[in-house]
Amino acid sequence: MNHYLSVSYMKGFIPYALAAFLIGLVGGLTTILGPAFMQDLNLSYNNTTWTALAISTSSAVGAPILGKLSDLFGRRSTLLIGITIFTLGNLLTAVSSSLLFMLLARFIVGIGTAAVAPTVMSYIITEFPPKEIAKGFSLYMLISSGAVIFGPSIGSLILNTWGWRILMWICVFLSIIFLALCFFTHPKTSFSSKKQSVFDKRGALFVVIFFSLMLCIPSFGQNFGWLSPIFVTVFVLAIVSLLGLILSEKHAQNPILSGHFMKRKAFILPVMILFLTQGLMQANMTNVIVFVNYTQPDNSVISGYAISIMYLGMSIGSILLGPLADKYEPKRVLTCSLLLTLIGCGIMLLFSVLTSILLLATTLGILGFGLGANATIFMKIVLSGLSADAAGSGTGTYGLFRDLAAPFGVAVFVPMFTNQITRLTTTTSGITAAEAAVTSIHTLAFIEICCVLASIIIVQFLPKVHKAS
Repeated sequence: MNHYLSVSYMKGFIPYALAAFLIGLVGGLTTILGPAFMQDLNLSYNNTTWTALAISTSSAVGAPILGKLSDLFGRRSTLLIGITIFTLGNLLTAVSSSLLFMLLARFIVGIGTAAVAPTVMSYIITEFPPKEIAKGFSLYMLISSGAVIFGPSIGSLILNTWGWRILMWICVFLSIIFLALCFFTHPKTSFSSKKQSVFDKRGALFVVIFFSLMLCIPSFGQNFGWLSPIFVTVFVLAIVSLLGLILSEKHAQNPILSGHFMKRKAFILPVMILFLTQGLMQANMTNVIVFVNYTQPDNSVISGYAISIMYLGMSIGSILLGPLADKYEPKRVLTCSLLLTLIGCGIMLLFSVLTSILLLATTLGILGFGLGANATIFMKIVLSGLSADAAGSGTGTYGLFRDLAAPFGVAVFVPMFTNQITRLTTTTSGITAAEAAVTSIHTLAFIEICCVLASIIIVQFLPKVHKAS
């Protein structure tokens, strides 16, 4: 049923908007959680990689599985179960007392997140007017990133005043409130379940195993050595699980990952660009926090303000550039947004030991503006024309690779940044940790610039969405 024939499609979007706002709000409040937890337990900042990967990995690998389940059991059930799991994960985070327990808690938070994103995108694809799909995705991005804007700043203040545990209990309270709101605003009869008898359990298992191992490869290689036994073991297991995934999906009656959906140029090329660019966002957020901790240890709140500016930029980018993909050829708009991302990475070359909050905010603000527009346009290109019956599966499959981009960026760039600082301070005489952090952030910026330039080239090969343009 096309609800866009009346105004009801916007009313039906309310619980999905609330869920997206909750994920963004709590995500913003907890951007500084990893470094604070490591400092509290006297652990190395290198371990921040694992806390970031725990939530990112589960949110990514869970997306296609929970997207498929939303096709089977309905969006309402999937949405409410997802928020419940999200709440449980935050509760377990609040009582964490070891790194292992924290990793488990953040992994559970990611599973809850994985249930929300595909249902929101599925609703937009099936219920919004076809000519307003990009506007729908822009609204989604606005809500998600807008909810984060004040999160890092407020989270920093709460953490510095009462500690990270109080911060997490506040997140638990907010999750319970929004769970109740979604329950009462989502009608039980607004979505009909798809009656499909076969769920690809084996494929779901291989999706979790392979993509989790894939994300471990760059981190294990950089932290333990590319020829270390643990890296070789993970690499071999990843290859074996990939073969198992391919064989399982080839023979599955109702596969988790649709080969027909994934083999299109409109899917492959955007995913390549996602891995080269969108992964920069979370990696840069984490690295900026660590950079400030090294260069200005007595002014930790500054990173929270700068990251808030980044999400403000994302919100503005999704509003101003994202909807243009409904009017103009998306790949032209995407080229412009990538140029902004390039400028944001370039300004990082100006960072110094005494980097001002203005320069930090300018860098992340411009970077966020480009990334916010990118995310909206990618969804327009990849998901256009998706049928209602495959909406959950398709958005979940795209969500897998979209969400993999962030932890992949973390797995590559965060160890690259922190390990170079460690290497410089231990092998170079006379260099301080702050000076090493500056050198490392400059190296990272140069590599990111190369990635964005490659992405701009790939964009030119994207298929047209507006055939008449």
